[in-house]
Amino acid sequence: MIYEEKKEGHFLVSSQSVNAETNPNVKAENMVLLGDALFREREYRRAISTYKQALQLLKIIPKQSTSILRSSLSSVNRSSSPSSVNISTINENEVKFKIASCHAALNENKAAISEMEGIPSKVRNFPMHLMMGKLYRNTRHTRAAAACYKECLRHCPYILEAITALAELGASPKEIISLFPQTPSRSGRTLSDHAESTRWLQRYVEAQCCVAANDYKGGLEIFADLLQRFPNNVHLLLEIAKFGSHLEVLVSLLSFWRIGINMLLLLLVKVEAIIGKNDEAIMNFEKARSLDPYMVTYMDEYAILLKNKSDYAKLNKLVHDLLNVDSTRPEVFVALSVLWQRKDERGALTYAEKSIQIDERHVAGYIVKGNLLLSLNRPDAAAAAFRSAQELKPDLRSYQGLVHSYLAISKVKEALYIAREAMKAIPQSAKALKLVGDVHAKSSSGREKAKKFYESALRLEPGYLGAALALAELHVVEGRNGDAVSLLERYLKDWADDSLHVKLAQVFAATNMLQEALSHYQAALRINPQNEAAKKGLERLEKQMKGVDPDAPDEDEDNEVDDGEGDQEETELL
Repeated sequence: MIYEEKKEGHFLVSSQSVNAETNPNVKAENMVLLGDALFREREYRRAISTYKQALQLLKIIPKQSTSILRSSLSSVNRSSSPSSVNISTINENEVKFKIASCHAALNENKAAISEMEGIPSKVRNFPMHLMMGKLYRNTRHTRAAAACYKECLRHCPYILEAITALAELGASPKEIISLFPQTPSRSGRTLSDHAESTRWLQRYVEAQCCVAANDYKGGLEIFADLLQRFPNNVHLLLEIAKFGSHLEVLVSLLSFWRIGINMLLLLLVKVEAIIGKNDEAIMNFEKARSLDPYMVTYMDEYAILLKNKSDYAKLNKLVHDLLNVDSTRPEVFVALSVLWQRKDERGALTYAEKSIQIDERHVAGYIVKGNLLLSLNRPDAAAAAFRSAQELKPDLRSYQGLVHSYLAISKVKEALYIAREAMKAIPQSAKALKLVGDVHAKSSSGREKAKKFYESALRLEPGYLGAALALAELHVVEGRNGDAVSLLERYLKDWADDSLHVKLAQVFAATNMLQEALSHYQAALRINPQNEAAKKGLERLEKQMKGVDPDAPDEDEDNEVDDGEGDQEETELL
């Protein structure tokens, strides 16, 4: 269909009956039609050239025609989409907007900004302001970006993307809400009715500001409170009563409210993933996909969770589905990177870098890239990737990545500084407390402090297995194997987790309780057959049980002593 439009456009442009000198307006309209067809086919360079030819033709239109034409430019309520072709008279500003859209699609932000700044501010509509906000933000002109997003909300308060961007740029809820039009609509509703109808939107703003400030629990509470801001419907409430959680209620309400296809659910799921509620997040990602199987937004976060759970069957299907939906999105390449990590880490790194090439502001791409570089023993490059993520959105994962990168290159002071910054940025976070403990645990003199931080994290969040495992490891290092076993077995009563079994197996193996170690390795593999630590531990244990030194090289291995270069590499790794 697009190809047919393009062919028709070429015929219109080359028609002898439409002469550029005698009929420049019609010729220019035909050029714009051809440019739109090229845009839809993603031939952005050709589209730019065609649109510019149309603008050149406008310059030779007689002055009397130009005056009539310019009167039509004051209309800002017309469609400004690059795909809009149903125009009777060319709007020069819309053509410039289309040229800027092409440059933006090619990641040529400065060229796009130059085109957009050529459009007078008085005639910019909210799609134009929204694009300018994105462009300014991409080029780190945060004040100009915030001003554009504010103009968007003055035009229409329901542009959720602008609300999210302003929250991330540091605007307060009061500042954002003050931008909303205060006059009721022409429908004749009273001011009180208007205020009631937008109250849920104000709560949405508050939730986004909480998330932007890393107050994830507060954000979740407000998202849940949104459920009570809509008129009661007895039948709907009875149906909703069948479900047991706020998130399931939200799924039902989303289909009823039709608010932005799944977006509120996805925001909740993303928050769950960030704060570590992995099982709940996976379950609700699946709900989101059942509501809209063509959704790509945040699906890379879902891929990361599936990889962490070693559910490669679902991960493989997810990547296959995403490739069929839209193979040009950064989320798809992050998901591909996550899938390839087990097979080829360097290939996975290529996919992560591709996601960043597509969208330089895609945080998940930097996070995955940083973790891959750490795995490839390139901590300096990993630190650079995590710093890029933190500049875009300082969340727990970027803090964790930076701390681990600095520890890998023995920059303990820098690691401790970042860990403390995480505590300040994410107050009342067990994971931030554990991060500080991780730094202290690296030195024998800091182990007592590490123990206190791990215990504080567990008091704050008793179900945080990461802190429990770290504390157990600390017990083992200090020779308190019995305390480690007691702690892990206490958690094992409530959490059937493969990592708990692996840690217990390692403790038992270290104390020569081989049968108990075998039992726990097998239990870990029953829960997660893909657990690499359990596989390697079991292989090592089987050698021990046969009386073979597990550290001795296999017969087919090269037994030559490592050279100096290898010793240096080992020192760097340690």
